[in-house]
Amino acid sequence: MLSERNLQAALGAVWRNDGALGVDGQTVQQFGEPSEWALARLRDALKTQRYRRPLARRFWIPRAGTSEGRPLGIPVVRDRTAEAALRHVLEPIFEHDFAPSSYGFRPGRGCREAVARVEELLSQGHVWCVDADLKSYFDTIPHDRLMTLVRQRIVDGSVLSLLEPWLRAGGRRS
Repeated sequence: MLSERNLQAALGAVWRNDGALGVDGQTVQQFGEPSEWALARLRDALKTQRYRRPLARRFWIPRAGTSEGRPLGIPVVRDRTAEAALRHVLEPIFEHDFAPSSYGFRPGRGCREAVARVEELLSQGHVWCVDADLKSYFDTIPHDRLMTLVRQRIVDGSVLSLLEPWLRAGGRRS
């Protein structure tokens, strides 16, 4: 996770996505100037376990058909880079376990691919489509059970010590 190549790739992914400002008001461009220095500081903080994640900026996304909003936490650029680096390590380990019919937050999959699959099934004569969105799922998932399952595949304590607080960020502690 801490290799220079992985951190550069992670920053590149964050850079391409750009995204909104976190609580520190820092842009992707400001973080990445000069990127070697910013990544070296991030790597050092992660390696020495001095890395601390600041609170994410809370933003509310309107939900269609209701007056309620969906909360979205916007981390600072440094956190997005660390998350992307961790994702680069964890995603290949867990990706093959997911159902082929799952499209949310998957590499190379999204709304377009899901719609294309629904259209394909409709053209084959299927008449039902189920779309499930569990309200506040990530705020209520039992983190202790999830971490038990993660520990069956991941044994690196430094990776686990990063992942646990990220799971709790903005949600309930369990």
